[in-house]
Amino acid sequence: MNRSEHKLCSFPKSLVRNQDLFAPAPFNAAESEKTGASNYSYWKSTLRTFFKSKAVVALVVLVCGIILMSFLYPVFSSVDPTKVSTDRQDWNLRPSLTHLFGTDGLGRDIFARAWYGCRNSFLLAFCIALSDVGIGMIMGALWGYNKKLDPIMIEIYNIMTNVPSTVYLVLLAYIMNTSYLTLFISMASRGWIVEARFFRNRILSIRDSEYNIASQCLGTPMRRIATRNIIPHIINLIIMEAALCIPYSIGSEVFLGFVGVGMPVDAITLGNMVNHGRGSFTLHPYQMLLPAAVLCIITVAFYVIGNKFADASDPRNHV
Repeated sequence: MNRSEHKLCSFPKSLVRNQDLFAPAPFNAAESEKTGASNYSYWKSTLRTFFKSKAVVALVVLVCGIILMSFLYPVFSSVDPTKVSTDRQDWNLRPSLTHLFGTDGLGRDIFARAWYGCRNSFLLAFCIALSDVGIGMIMGALWGYNKKLDPIMIEIYNIMTNVPSTVYLVLLAYIMNTSYLTLFISMASRGWIVEARFFRNRILSIRDSEYNIASQCLGTPMRRIATRNIIPHIINLIIMEAALCIPYSIGSEVFLGFVGVGMPVDAITLGNMVNHGRGSFTLHPYQMLLPAAVLCIITVAFYVIGNKFADASDPRNHV
């Protein structure tokens, strides 16, 4: 240190000897609570980014309206969707104010059957999404943290995914009797391994992060690391995967019903309605096109909502 720097760093002796200039400040509890942290909230920022688009708001309102209508219509409506009319004049009626979607070849109201079919398809899709995402998340977490399970899970994944999904679903539908349980088992028994691989890869990237390594070196319990450092980073992925699993389940149910190995013939689902309308498509195309239009709206809406939520949950897109 040269002489000029020594003069700048030294204090006058008169100031050092003056004790009033160095009196300790009194403790203030209110002031001690004030910190420099921002009021940033991950979920508030995610929802603000998600609902910024008017198209997303319209799709969310549309999906919520369809779900509410599908569950409330069977409760308050007096129309029996399974009632067969003995009057031939009620058969194959075109859409009108009396029958908004017309009637089928047995005189049953297609509008009422569409809402009953939406309810049954939604219940099946929700159960499959809960099973696939729930089991997949748990198995993916174990797969990602336990290296001993890695060879076993990789072999299971390769075996189950190398079999074409169409062949797998059709074989199980032929082996077991067609029912809601058969359709649930055939789709849930295969979907969880795909979700487990997805969550495993995500958890591996989070597990090797610097803050998790530092927490392990400091002796932080694994339960605290999981609840504080890992789960908050995959909640958005859970919601996104569940939103995308619902249209996939409904589409699979429609496909199996279309090829004739889906739900029982007397079950009211969107897949059976499309399959029944296929036989009379040339003469009465509305019997197939209207249920198919409802199916397309539900599928596209859930797909767009799931992808938009994935983009909104990315912290890099937050303002």
